[in-house]
Amino acid sequence: MTTAEAQPSLHILIVDDHAIVREGMVRILERTGECWAVAEASTGHQALELMQRQPVDLAIVDLSMPGISGLDLIRRIHADFGRVRVLVLSMHAEEQYALRAFKAGANGYVTKDMAATELVHAVRKVAAGGAYVTQSLAERVVLQLNGGVGVPRHAQLSDREIEVLRGIVAGRRLTDIAQALHLSVKTISTHKTRILDKLQLPTTAALIRYGMEHGLGTDESPRRPASPYPGGDEA
Repeated sequence: MTTAEAQPSLHILIVDDHAIVREGMVRILERTGECWAVAEASTGHQALELMQRQPVDLAIVDLSMPGISGLDLIRRIHADFGRVRVLVLSMHAEEQYALRAFKAGANGYVTKDMAATELVHAVRKVAAGGAYVTQSLAERVVLQLNGGVGVPRHAQLSDREIEVLRGIVAGRRLTDIAQALHLSVKTISTHKTRILDKLQLPTTAALIRYGMEHGLGTDESPRRPASPYPGGDEA
């Protein structure tokens, strides 16, 4: 084998805070037999530091991570590493998440429950300069944009408010959400108040019920024990 043949044809960076997810994706990519170099990062900060030190052609990014969120990371990559392609790998099949990811600069969006063959196909297509989204998700996005289906109330929330909402629905305390997002508890409490106002919900219990009905919060990691007072700190 010549030196040129031994060089990786694609440098991939997997960014996910779950080691088991990263390991599974590495195995899937290795089974292709392609000469791909695969690196891993468990946080957005690690990903940005790694990208400054070594070449990356494609970043596969999870949306839910401590510290820098997936959406913020996508924006940073788009702004600072413009040539790097971004493929989102998320638990959420809801069109709102895909729309936010594409607006942030993503080139593709797939969900974690897809088949391995679809992930490989998405990697190849995005790396080649194309865009990728599953057909069912693409149809829902088009229907929503065209007014064919109703837009959920949480579509009006900011990206940060969505993160806070997901943490509350997952049963995390405000102090834990604040620590994960590197914000003050007062700021998180303000976000919670605004979320309740925008969604026109009277209580935290109603907020959690709304989130569960819309599949929000299911991508949260059990990093800390859930509070016996969902969505808030002990009285």
